[in-house]
Amino acid sequence: MKFNIITRKITLENQTVEYIQKKLSKLDKFFKDESEARIVAGTIKDLEYVEASIYAGGMIYRAEVTDVDVKTAADKIVDVIERQIRKNKTRLEKKLKREALNDNMLISGGSYQEGEDVSEYKIVKTKRFEVKPMTPEEAVLQMRLLGHSFFVFKNVITDEMNVVYQRKDGNYALIESVD
Repeated sequence: MKFNIITRKITLENQTVEYIQKKLSKLDKFFKDESEARIVAGTIKDLEYVEASIYAGGMIYRAEVTDVDVKTAADKIVDVIERQIRKNKTRLEKKLKREALNDNMLISGGSYQEGEDVSEYKIVKTKRFEVKPMTPEEAVLQMRLLGHSFFVFKNVITDEMNVVYQRKDGNYALIESVD
């Protein structure tokens, strides 16, 4: 696993960095390909936090934990990401089995009907709206005026679709697509 460790308002000792790397390396057993981990460690008020994003096999696993020290937060973050991986693995296995079963039923003339909802996630509403060109700052203002937690817009600078959202720490983030 490749590591990219970033610190914010905190200085980590070498042994703490090694501890974090050792803990997160335990997740390598779940990935066939080379994975990459981006870890951000910092402090908010009297607590320390660890935010980890692991990029592996086209999937992104992300977790954020706040605790009294970085090592304890690192321990908890490994558990959270491991749960996410196991849940995702189980979900994929169920989906593959369900698709195989549905394919067999279609071939053998089973009772599966076209349009029947077999997905785990059900979309209950579809919204359409006009996407207007604006700057990210204008998009944040529009999002706040609407009282939403995210806002989709066409970036007037890059001429691409972007999303702004409010983070848990109260700051705002911009999502840009990469081709």
